[in-house]
Amino acid sequence: MSFRPPLLCLCLLLSLSATAGGATGENGRDRLNECAKIDDNAVRLPCYDERSVHTPAGEGTESYLSKMWDLNTELRRDRFALRPHRFNYILPYTFNATPGKEVSEGSGTGRGIQHQEVKFQISFKTKLWQDVLGRDLDLWIAYTQLSFWQFYDFENSAPFRETDYEPELLLNFRTNYNLLGLRGRYINVGFNHQSNGRSEPLSRSWNRAVANFGFERDRVNVILNAWYRIPEDGRDDDNPGIERFLGYGQVNVHYLRDGHLVGFLIRNNLRGRENKGALQLEWSFPLARFLSGYIQYFNGYGESLIDYRASANRIGAGFILKEW
Repeated sequence: MSFRPPLLCLCLLLSLSATAGGATGENGRDRLNECAKIDDNAVRLPCYDERSVHTPAGEGTESYLSKMWDLNTELRRDRFALRPHRFNYILPYTFNATPGKEVSEGSGTGRGIQHQEVKFQISFKTKLWQDVLGRDLDLWIAYTQLSFWQFYDFENSAPFRETDYEPELLLNFRTNYNLLGLRGRYINVGFNHQSNGRSEPLSRSWNRAVANFGFERDRVNVILNAWYRIPEDGRDDDNPGIERFLGYGQVNVHYLRDGHLVGFLIRNNLRGRENKGALQLEWSFPLARFLSGYIQYFNGYGESLIDYRASANRIGAGFILKEW
């Protein structure tokens, strides 16, 4: 069985960060008291809206999106503090009814891909530059790693089938506007690179310009992701036609209440012919202070880079780290 020390180090680092993070709750309550002293409704209500957005878990004084992107300027943490970017989870057991065969065929080993495997994701970010040029925007760097581990393939030393690495550089604009009843909290734009770090014929990589929009209303969060693939020379293109399978964006919706999270991700290539897309359903439920149970179902294209042309149909159960 192969040993992957970088993955273990990252897991340990995230665990330590989770125990060290957190917003300043006492300071938040003081800010709310200041709002309560305002007599003018037209002034007092926006004060509460800015400083006392209800948190999904019913704790603290920040909304989910505000915590994730440090949107409340009065409750900010240290500039270089690690915080989650996407979800951090491990699914010790998943079952894929339609496993892709591209790995075994491309390697020439003839080794089959098992239906059951471990899936986990590590994702974090840190702020590099706060209030860029004195404006309501911050510069962030983020990293996400998604791995698929054929742990139950004991005859072949339980190999890692695929690991996708995804660094990003993002400029985040702090916003406050209304759109169709939703409050627009941020817009971030930047550069995204994703690759699996393998050699031909299994190498996969692409570069994208991205734009992301975050909205919230009460306990509902809506995140719109859009991207444009930076063109490559045909000789260097590891993923020909990947836009036909992953499209140009996706929608993420989450409802949070009392420590529970229910959500879905949906994307589509918006083509009348050869229409392809993906749907992910997820549910997390509280177990401990920094840990929740997690169930995930994925159906469609683009779950991993190596199998972007194959449609997966996977369900798994495991654990997810709560946001810190």
